Amino acid sequence: MTSYRPLDEGWTLSGAGYDRVSARVPGCVHLDLMSGGHIPDPYLGDNESDLDWIGKAEWTYRTTFEWHDDGSDFVDLECDGLDTLASIELNGVGVGQTANMHRRYRFAVKELLQVGTNELSITFGSVYPYTQKWQEELGARPAAYTEPYNLVRKMACNFGWDWGPTLVTAGIWRPIGLRSWSVARLAEVRPLTTVTSGLGTVDVQVRLDGEGPLILSATIGGQAAQTEIPSGHAESSVTLTVTDPRLWWPRGYGEQARYVLEVVLSDASGKRLDSWSRPIGFRSVRLDTTPDEHGTPYTLVVNEVPVFVRGANWIPDDCFPSRITRDRLAQRLTQACQANLNYLRIWGGGLYESEEFYDLADEFGLMVGQDFLFSCAAYPEEEPFASEVLAEARDNVARLTPHPSLVLWTGNNECLWGHADWGWPDQLDGKSWGSGYYHETLPKVVAQLDPTRPYWPGSPYSGSPQLHPNDPAHGSMHIWDVWNTHDYTQYRAYTPRFVAEFGYQAPPAFATLAKGEHQKAIDGALKLQRGLDAHLPPPKDSDDYLYYTQVNQARAITLGVERFRALSPICMGAIVWQLNDCWPVTSWAAIDGDGRLKPLWYALRNAFADRLITIQPDLSVVAVNDSPDRWTSRLTVSRLGLDGSKFGEMTANLDVAPRASATVRLPADVCMPGDPKGELLVAETEGYRTFHFFAEDRELAYPAAAYQADAEPVHGGMKVTVTARTILRDLCLFPDRLDPASTVDNALVTLLAGQTTTFFVRTDQSLDPAALTCRPVLRCINDFL
Repeated sequence: MTSYRPLDEGWTLSGAGYDRVSARVPGCVHLDLMSGGHIPDPYLGDNESDLDWIGKAEWTYRTTFEWHDDGSDFVDLECDGLDTLASIELNGVGVGQTANMHRRYRFAVKELLQVGTNELSITFGSVYPYTQKWQEELGARPAAYTEPYNLVRKMACNFGWDWGPTLVTAGIWRPIGLRSWSVARLAEVRPLTTVTSGLGTVDVQVRLDGEGPLILSATIGGQAAQTEIPSGHAESSVTLTVTDPRLWWPRGYGEQARYVLEVVLSDASGKRLDSWSRPIGFRSVRLDTTPDEHGTPYTLVVNEVPVFVRGANWIPDDCFPSRITRDRLAQRLTQACQANLNYLRIWGGGLYESEEFYDLADEFGLMVGQDFLFSCAAYPEEEPFASEVLAEARDNVARLTPHPSLVLWTGNNECLWGHADWGWPDQLDGKSWGSGYYHETLPKVVAQLDPTRPYWPGSPYSGSPQLHPNDPAHGSMHIWDVWNTHDYTQYRAYTPRFVAEFGYQAPPAFATLAKGEHQKAIDGALKLQRGLDAHLPPPKDSDDYLYYTQVNQARAITLGVERFRALSPICMGAIVWQLNDCWPVTSWAAIDGDGRLKPLWYALRNAFADRLITIQPDLSVVAVNDSPDRWTSRLTVSRLGLDGSKFGEMTANLDVAPRASATVRLPADVCMPGDPKGELLVAETEGYRTFHFFAEDRELAYPAAAYQADAEPVHGGMKVTVTARTILRDLCLFPDRLDPASTVDNALVTLLAGQTTTFFVRTDQSLDPAALTCRPVLRCINDFL
């Protein structure tokens, strides 16, 4: 049998005047220098720019290890992640070189090993001379940023983004070790699952190293099959079927059933040589783009059920990915589920996510769309890039086939759009820019290695090169005039088929912001201010500014989500930019860089709930039922004064089929205000309530906020009860101002006079009740009076 020995101990780091600094593998240069006390935390203050020399230096990792020959025919050095330009030596002899962070490498090293002590060294060159060389040879390519991320196969956001720092890393970022084997081994296993007419089929495709004759066998769900592999064959397959398998469903649609698939490679005598085991899921997935009277839909269909995508975009959760543990991923994906998401889109400027990420997504029922790693730039298609892209794509498509959560491959992020709208053709002057990857190379790889999943050439993309790639009526689109140039009410001007990106900024939580203010977006502060000026009263101080900008972000995204959900089934997906952050920064995220929930997260939980009532601009009420059960209830819509007086009311019976919506038109005496600055609409049904204000907050004749607030200790924290004496709009509690480790269970609560709400604050500290029940910890919009 094969055996694996990790090489994760005894490493040192040298370079840029540092010699034999203790190093951790997996890891990177920044983390090793920081843990040794040689550099400050790159996330704090202005340290990011002060540490740019790290990415411009050469660094060498070294370790020694003992080795004794166990009689295996072969020993390979397995490198799951080298970042990025690596030269590898074993006992002073060159083993190989790499130029791609996004693929795995394997080198035969038995002839270089020596009994006893061995030394392994890996030198990482700076990417800057490398990219300069290729720019001079192949010509410059346009990109969204001046850093040369499109001229090296490395995580693009290492070079900075409009939410991330420029921290150009190097190091052994995923596991490294020695694999010993004899005769033959399983070089690749790709389980391709299909479900047809109640029959689940697993076509187990394998690629082999070594010599036959061999026996390949597989088992799943009590079924077994095997095949003989003649000498000289490097590929084989075996097929298993399971009758009426339990299906893997997205969360909210059924269970996440998985079956353990075991694959064994034996020699002709039956001696086991290698094995592979993973949980897999039976489910079908396709993308419905059949033209209709509205244009070209973009509907994800799982197990022949159309699914409305309630999603968020995912970026690397840390600029230094080796710090991202399974527990941390579990926390983030749990937060995604608790926000009622069913989908994460892995953005094309980051990573092909880890096995831990996908395994958790499988378990939680979170569908995943994985971008190939191209973003906001023109990419050369000449060598050596063409071969690197092909190898990277083949490696990752094959690696991720076992995961039922992976439902879509997308060719790039905004590269097709960039070529159409950002002036690239004039700059390119006929040079390659990546179109061959998106329309030829990548779809061929997916079709060859994993035809069970759909491929889409880009995000956004309208389904045809003859159409503008960001046409709302066709395929997927991104909406960025909101935030960049327009108020968030512009979302109502769109009738999209599927929105893969839309977002609005706000600062992080107070405790996170205290680490230092970072704003990477062009004119970010001006755009935040423009949004405040359109909707809210002028902030009196920094506390007001933080609260107002966070509320404005939550309202903007709520308006967009509710608009797109109300358009179902014309629109079949809304993917918010973005779920998470990688460091402390003002950004579009719902969860900040320290893992704290911004008000936006609570807004997503409400707006993406299975059942939603929303008042749309035509003053109709839309009830959205994205649950498997019929929704019958009594709807009441009231027109009230801000002082609580009632001017009109109507009731209606709601009867909404599963996975459907219903619209209730409001009569004029209910929906037309006598005084827009002093009235609002309240729509409510059992367990659900929403509001519509006829004017902006800065114009409303609010009463001064009056309430009774009491805090008392309870098991696990504090309970804060607020009883309104007047209307209180978007009531929030920010306990991180008192205890940075604390959390709160709710936010953005609007109360009418006489109503009560209770917040639970989870903390192990004894918090001051007085501080917990007043500004700046307890806030509502009309407390400015």
